[in-house]
Amino acid sequence: MFRFIANEWQRLAQDKWLLASITWGPILLAVSVWWIFSQGTARALPVAVVDHQQSSLSRELVRYLDASETLHVSTYFQNEHDAKRALSGSELYAYVVIPRDFDRDIFLANPPQVSVFYNNQYILVGKLVNSSVQRAIGTFDAQIQTIKQLSSGNSNLIGALGKSVAVRTQITPLFNLNNNYAQFLVSAIVPAIWQIIIVVGTVLTLAMHKRIGTMDSWLEQGVVRCMAKTLACYIPIYAALGVSFLWWFYAFFQWPMQGSYAVLIFAQFATIIACMLVGAICFFVPFDGARALSFAGAFTAPGFAFMGITFPVTDMGALAQGWRSLLPISHYIEAQVSQVSYGASVWQTLGHLTPMLGYLVLFVVLAKLAPKKIKGALV
Repeated sequence: MFRFIANEWQRLAQDKWLLASITWGPILLAVSVWWIFSQGTARALPVAVVDHQQSSLSRELVRYLDASETLHVSTYFQNEHDAKRALSGSELYAYVVIPRDFDRDIFLANPPQVSVFYNNQYILVGKLVNSSVQRAIGTFDAQIQTIKQLSSGNSNLIGALGKSVAVRTQITPLFNLNNNYAQFLVSAIVPAIWQIIIVVGTVLTLAMHKRIGTMDSWLEQGVVRCMAKTLACYIPIYAALGVSFLWWFYAFFQWPMQGSYAVLIFAQFATIIACMLVGAICFFVPFDGARALSFAGAFTAPGFAFMGITFPVTDMGALAQGWRSLLPISHYIEAQVSQVSYGASVWQTLGHLTPMLGYLVLFVVLAKLAPKKIKGALV
């Protein structure tokens, strides 16, 4: 067996494209993704202001907006048309419109209509802009109300604050106390890339064996047996990548880890097997490397979008939920979240992996399909 593994790894070393695809390529890609989100939190997002009032009160509100860590008032516009054009051209993330009667409404105790426009296609950025603007306006309103209470002469500062802000809220984000977007996104994007690497690596491995002619001997020795032995040689490589990103996230970066590494490593092993079965099916259905790569890419590309990390699974359509259930990484990420964030029990986490037993059907299909395809190529 050791000789078999040595021979297979020698073939791997000679195939530069396959070697790059499953070794240094994924590492470089994962580091690039981390570097993009390395700042961790979004700061100084450029926004514009259309100030129709041009008063000391409106300028005070603008100062509150600019004082937010998330927002930066980068420019002013005279009208909404120019601001909308800048927003459409991705020069801004949002613009705020202060109405003409802003001061009058405040003095008459009529809530002024301050409008905020942002591009909600940037879901995360839109959420940040919306919450930051609400906090800034809420603070500004509390200041105005406090001044009104003090000017009446019936309250001291504490009493005026109590009347201005009757209910104070404390919002505590669980499992990601610092709202670190690197922790939130990278820990899901990298496993999604890992899935693509395993499926594509399996396709390239089988394509290599077809190209060099070793599949011809598989018919005599047993196609399923030979294919299993061949693909098993790559499990240590994929497992090393998986364990490496766990170490990178939760040991090197010291992101919070509430559960067990052993459970996650077992979940990764199950995911590797499932991804290899998917890759083998992608290859043997067309029995052509180029077409198989297209199938594999199309199938695994939505992995991150369908995970349910950035978009709730319950709000997905039937097609998206069905596609999600077919992706091995969707079941793995549930196990990862249950261990990392919730510290769930072993049995609860293994429950997320139970649907992976369905991939055994692919093994039965391969047992019938692979010999037929190889025989057909020899005729």
